[in-house]
Amino acid sequence: MRLRLDDEASQVALGECLGRALGGRGRVHLEGELGAGKTTLTRGVLRAYGHRGAVKSPTYTLVEPYTLDGVRIYHFDLYRLGDPEELEFIGGRDLLGDDALSLIEWPGRGEGWLPPPDLCVSLRVLGTGREARLEAVSDHGRAALARLAEEPRLVTWRARDGEGEAGA
Repeated sequence: MRLRLDDEASQVALGECLGRALGGRGRVHLEGELGAGKTTLTRGVLRAYGHRGAVKSPTYTLVEPYTLDGVRIYHFDLYRLGDPEELEFIGGRDLLGDDALSLIEWPGRGEGWLPPPDLCVSLRVLGTGREARLEAVSDHGRAALARLAEEPRLVTWRARDGEGEAGA
């Protein structure tokens, strides 16, 4: 699924829709360069569960835990991870279980150690907005994308064929 998000409000709204579609569990890999909007999308996911405060990327702490509306959510930022084994030392195996929702920025830094994702979200800057590509990797991810596809706002976010492609 490829979506065009014209502004920050659209990114947050997509995150809220995605949060509801995931049903409070799963592993989501968030990919994109610095400033692509990974934390902004995470803010939207957290809002789906009632969080209204600021959301900072846990660049130095590696993980920020939330318990919202009975749902355990872990926001990982692996940008400064020196070695994937460091995840073992912070209790990563327990945090990345099937009974929680884990949002993982810079998942490539945990390659070989992270369990497979349910959903991969790739973000890139596109003009003044963002393009989001969502790919399901598991049955749970496919079910979440199917629920997301029923969201009425998706019509306005769907990227047109050729939009954002080289030469278009």
